[in-house]
Amino acid sequence: MQPHTVKYYSAKKMMIRHRLGTSQGFTLIEVLIVFFILLALASAAVVAYQGTREKAKIDQTHLYIKALSEAIELYQVHVGRFPTTEQGLNALLNPPSDLTNPAKWSGPYLKDSAATEDPWGGPYQYASPGTRTRDGFDVWSLGPDGTDGTEDDIGNWTKN
Repeated sequence: MQPHTVKYYSAKKMMIRHRLGTSQGFTLIEVLIVFFILLALASAAVVAYQGTREKAKIDQTHLYIKALSEAIELYQVHVGRFPTTEQGLNALLNPPSDLTNPAKWSGPYLKDSAATEDPWGGPYQYASPGTRTRDGFDVWSLGPDGTDGTEDDIGNWTKN
């Protein structure tokens, strides 16, 4: 090997190492761009999750209202009438004190008292006679806004 070839090879090798050394890092702009892309993706995921979660609460409310309606109808079969508005849904858990024949009450008609609370933490509403259904009673949730008579109320008169 000739001496000038060694120098050329070493200089070329050093230049390659020097170029690689300076191009291995990320610039601040590149890091910020990646950060904002990840932030946008995370925001979209959170929005999608919240929508799915709210839909699940609404579906759960429809199911609970159906279960409450069936329990009220079973109460009516045993006792001979629907619970009064004053007795409310508590009549499904404990025998009302004003029953004419307490032996007919065959409850509790619900497994636990938590079933009388909707997914938003409010109590289910009950009225007998009902004004919105032909079933003889209304049972409903005030919905996400917690206000009665608004568009988001979910009752035994609404479709799932």
